[in-house]
Amino acid sequence: MTEIQRLLTDNIAQINRQEKRDNLPRFSISFIRRFPGLFIAMYAGWLATLLVMLYSPTLADSVWLLNVLFIILNGFFFFDVNPRYHYSDIDVLDFRVCYNGEWYNTRYVPQSLIDNILHSPAVSSGQKHHLRRMLTTKGQLSYYDIFALDKNSATTA
Repeated sequence: MTEIQRLLTDNIAQINRQEKRDNLPRFSISFIRRFPGLFIAMYAGWLATLLVMLYSPTLADSVWLLNVLFIILNGFFFFDVNPRYHYSDIDVLDFRVCYNGEWYNTRYVPQSLIDNILHSPAVSSGQKHHLRRMLTTKGQLSYYDIFALDKNSATTA
């Protein structure tokens, strides 16, 4: 494991602890706050379906099934999951991207991580120079930028 990889892994673990990113579902009403119109439309659709089923002689016996399915399926909307970030997710495009997105491209590294890399004796001067150049060019660096810095220098070394 390279020094940059170790520093990135430590920083990602710290983010996971600070933001309580543990892949566990937590009850939350953020869905109602973010999408109040959709929430109302879901219940209006459920009520309309319930009325049709109650007035239908064929479907009246299965109203209980509608209620059970509605409660179970709507239960998913009331739970939020904070996915855990992993170093191994960086630059991997698979089903995990559907779950936690490309966080490594959209989230910027803290200045403390950049300082740790620049002051680490285990990081080569070429990598430090390239990091400074990236900072002046881009201003803010994402986790992918630091990952690419490590991988590009590992392949050229």
